[in-house]
Amino acid sequence: MAAICVFCASSQTLDQRWLDLATEVGAALAHHGHVLVSGGGRAGMMGAVASSARAQGGHTIGVIPQSLVDREIADTGSDELVVTDGMASRKNLMIEKSDAFLTLPGGIGSLDELFEVWTTAYLHAHDKPVVLLDADGFYGGLLSWLESLVPSGFVRRESLDRLIVVTSIDEALAALPA
Repeated sequence: MAAICVFCASSQTLDQRWLDLATEVGAALAHHGHVLVSGGGRAGMMGAVASSARAQGGHTIGVIPQSLVDREIADTGSDELVVTDGMASRKNLMIEKSDAFLTLPGGIGSLDELFEVWTTAYLHAHDKPVVLLDADGFYGGLLSWLESLVPSGFVRRESLDRLIVVTSIDEALAALPA
């Protein structure tokens, strides 16, 4: 059983299709026996993935900084809820507790987390899989822009190749450790 850290949006104003995606991911992780590590909020996709995982018998670990406990409405239903003193310690603990990372659609916070684990993987600080679920082409613009930086030398091909980009939940599960 692997601990899978999921980065995704905590916004409460999302289209239902994104919440449905998160719900499907949470259920799929639980069905595969994975532990879910999340940002510890119960709002938006973050809450949907965690509540879905638990509804299917999965174990959830939420990691949330004190400053966001009230703002993101802490997921007090987590099997383990860890409150940290800040965002940096939150990310470090999530990285430490996880065997792999899966990024779903999200905003600036999700991108920050993705780039942190992707960069540290490329720099060999860890060898954990970093998977990006590009559902409905959500990250298409970002991926195209990053690809355009390769010829100029701003981004190395090896760095782009370190990110596992998938378009379906089944592909994401296949890219994660068993």
